[in-house]
Amino acid sequence: MRRIIGIDPGSQRTGYGIIDADRNSAVYVTSGIIRLPKQALPARLALIFDAVSQLLEEYSPVEFAVEEVFLARDPRAALKLGQARGAAIVAAVKAGLPVAEYAARSIKKAVVGSGGADKAQVQMMVTQRLALLGTPSEDAADALAIALCHWQTSATQRLLTSADSVAPSQFARGRNR
Repeated sequence: MRRIIGIDPGSQRTGYGIIDADRNSAVYVTSGIIRLPKQALPARLALIFDAVSQLLEEYSPVEFAVEEVFLARDPRAALKLGQARGAAIVAAVKAGLPVAEYAARSIKKAVVGSGGADKAQVQMMVTQRLALLGTPSEDAADALAIALCHWQTSATQRLLTSADSVAPSQFARGRNR
């Protein structure tokens, strides 16, 4: 089993979700929200860094996945989101974890089947796929969806890589001898 942490960054609330995954299944470990007080942004960024660092130390994931910054109507909000994301990524890099980044539409497509899914659909599918007894909050569900997306994507990449390594050399360049 590999332990994967997904992070849904935000400057007011940062969601996290941790799963254990093997080749065929994913199992829920924990999830929640890092709630940030109404302080100056630099202080909140330090709290995100510290909280994510603590999660990494406590749960020892081996892979880290985070949502990419999306274009927001408000450029200031997008900048704050990017900074929150950066604080979480720095915590992962300092812990020696590889960082995978996914677009929101890719995450929704991987978990729900539609890149335009709404928050309620993501919550429902995460609850079903991980056989949760209750529905996680939106931020925690998004973070779990990021972890599930990473699990699926990396499994597919491994399959493609292993298929390439066993492909007959006569087809390596698209030629049939």
